[in-house]
Amino acid sequence: MPNLPSTNFSFTTFLLTGFPGLEWAHCWISLPIFIGYLVAVLGNITILHLVRTENSLHQPMYYFLAILAVTDLGLCMSTLPTVLGVLWFDARSIGLVSCILQQHFLHSFSFMESAVLFAMSLDRLVAIRFPLHYATILSGPRVALAGAVLGLRSAAITAAPSFRLFTFQYCHPGALSHAYCLHQDMIRLACSDTRFNSIYGLCIIMLAMGSDVLFILVSYTVILHTVLSIASARERLKALNTCVSHILAVLCFYVPVLGLSIVHRFGRHASPVVHVLMGTVSVLFPPVMNPVIYSVKTQQIRRAIIKVASLGKPW
Repeated sequence: MPNLPSTNFSFTTFLLTGFPGLEWAHCWISLPIFIGYLVAVLGNITILHLVRTENSLHQPMYYFLAILAVTDLGLCMSTLPTVLGVLWFDARSIGLVSCILQQHFLHSFSFMESAVLFAMSLDRLVAIRFPLHYATILSGPRVALAGAVLGLRSAAITAAPSFRLFTFQYCHPGALSHAYCLHQDMIRLACSDTRFNSIYGLCIIMLAMGSDVLFILVSYTVILHTVLSIASARERLKALNTCVSHILAVLCFYVPVLGLSIVHRFGRHASPVVHVLMGTVSVLFPPVMNPVIYSVKTQQIRRAIIKVASLGKPW
């Protein structure tokens, strides 16, 4: 029987990948992953609650932290249903519409995370370089507007390739590389012309995330120059300490993303488990670590947590 032309049919269901070869251990593997999701959700909700209720945290730095917490919640919640569904129930099938929506939200929140980290570097720059005008320059409404603009920007830049995914025909059978949908995975299974999506995807990564990284580096160059001009060694140390949490948050986001990119580019012969593990870490590590970092390293948040815990303050 002759092969059917690829244009005569299109798959509308995709298969997600768990940990290949370790299906028997999915139940055990799911435990640390579930704990990670639980810590991410509870930790970021706690940050949002504290920023909303504690007057001492009604400052621009903590408003940006609240935006980061919302972004982290979106980042982990966009993958939680399918990751735990695969590990707990072996629910590997996902429909076309659900897959496109999941990859859209996942990529949008990833770009949003990068943009918020850049905005937080500007916050530190203004706080250190213009301390007397800090609250005036970064007032509450301006921070809220910045958060809204960054959110719309992140959703807009991923809209075009996501809409085009609805028009593709998917005639190449095969499983997706992770327990969630990614844009690059979906176009790999498409038999339509995907050049626009491939080129556009590469461009927005370079222009959006690349520019965010560049601006973060420029911001910290100016910050370092400003701090070194301070006469008092104690004041210099105090100024730098306010940046430690943000620097760690930047590393927690970009290092796993870079690691995943390296594995995809140079680790083609590596075990599929390595790819799945790196993919899971890249989407789960920042939401888990950010509330932990800011709770441990930021004195005001630590005091607020102790205050709530000691007084048994109701939520």
